[in-house]
Amino acid sequence: MAGPRVCVVGAGSSGIPVAKALRDRGLAFDVYEKSDKVGGNWVFKNKNGWSSAYRSLHINTSRDRMEYADYKMPRDYPDFPHHTQIARYFDLYVDHFGLRESIRFETGVTRITPDGAGWRVTTDRGETHRYDAVAVANGHHWDPRGPSPAPPGRFDGLQFHSHHYIDPSDPHELRGKRVIVVGMGNSAMDIACELSRDNVAARVILVARRGAHVVPHYWFGRPLDQLLTLPPWAPWAVKRTVAGFFHKLAVGEMARYGLPAPDHRIGEAHPTISSEILPRLGRGDITIKPAIRSLDGDAVTFVDGTREPADAIVWCTGYNVTFPFFEPGFLSAPDNDLPLFMRVWKPGLPSLFFIGLLQPLGAVMPLAEAQGKWIADYLCGDYALPSEAEMERAIAKDSLAMHRRYVPSARHTMQVDFDEYLYALDKERKRGAARARSRR
Repeated sequence: MAGPRVCVVGAGSSGIPVAKALRDRGLAFDVYEKSDKVGGNWVFKNKNGWSSAYRSLHINTSRDRMEYADYKMPRDYPDFPHHTQIARYFDLYVDHFGLRESIRFETGVTRITPDGAGWRVTTDRGETHRYDAVAVANGHHWDPRGPSPAPPGRFDGLQFHSHHYIDPSDPHELRGKRVIVVGMGNSAMDIACELSRDNVAARVILVARRGAHVVPHYWFGRPLDQLLTLPPWAPWAVKRTVAGFFHKLAVGEMARYGLPAPDHRIGEAHPTISSEILPRLGRGDITIKPAIRSLDGDAVTFVDGTREPADAIVWCTGYNVTFPFFEPGFLSAPDNDLPLFMRVWKPGLPSLFFIGLLQPLGAVMPLAEAQGKWIADYLCGDYALPSEAEMERAIAKDSLAMHRRYVPSARHTMQVDFDEYLYALDKERKRGAARARSRR
């Protein structure tokens, strides 16, 4: 194989399509995977302990919108497969394209440092290798983020992050307990619903610090993400209006279910997807409370002045974006914010790529696949980057648009729209191909 030699960090859902893209272009590469299997976060109880998958987890993006363009999911999979089926799909993908031999399993990357025009990569096996380029695909749902700010006081019961939740009895026995679930994201919805079923928790309280537009998996008999798909070039205001109209028609006002009214319009926060939470709220299986004011020993006091006795708290408060192999002074993401050109390149570091470091309204897998093909173009000389000044201007423009649209949160630092991102990436690849031809 000719050309630059590439290090890929991680054999999860973002790393394996990069490996495939590099293999397709005849580039030399090694993939380092800390665990013993491919699939990263989707490998239930994976060996490295970083998986956030719980026993009952299903995908929230439909099968046809999550699969890689180059390798479809099995047609006998349901619309929203179980995590075991997704993990099997990644195994099938790797073996179909002959990638397994290039993955160094149970080998974590501990340090990456610049080395001239390239990079020096050190592993937890004590080895050091030099590469011309590095593709970082270590994921961003493995380092639990606690509540910020943490409520004052002391809690005498159990408390743990949703990252560690497996089922109502693992890692802690929650059956028959009074449980407070903090958060309004997808994990919070799933966990609260599971605990509120018959003969599980004695009482479930869901803490909604901010109102959310809850979206069911199906609208009018179709998976939601296959139904409301307008052209990627359509103005965002039009898309928001259409989405808001159909959401109100299909679901109605959130206050009707006892949820706080959202302080934002639909599409201005990462979506909360659940077909189960609204009926459970309507039946009284789950009680809604506002933000926590204080922890009071065997109870919790909320900002509305009410107080509830509790045995356990599950913090569904998101994740930190961290890169343990970089020196913090060299590269980090304070408050989960790492500005990048098209979510891949940091200006001034043209041989360092970030793959899957985005939060799409949709699945990350097809976007990582497209990013992998993009960097392969670059490494083969078929794509040329714009100038650093142009990249900085593009980053500033995207950042301004994102912060104007989304509510302020560490969750909304790298949001993209699925179809719009693929459309923009395709246009940039074509512009970069023209730049590359003009420089030959």
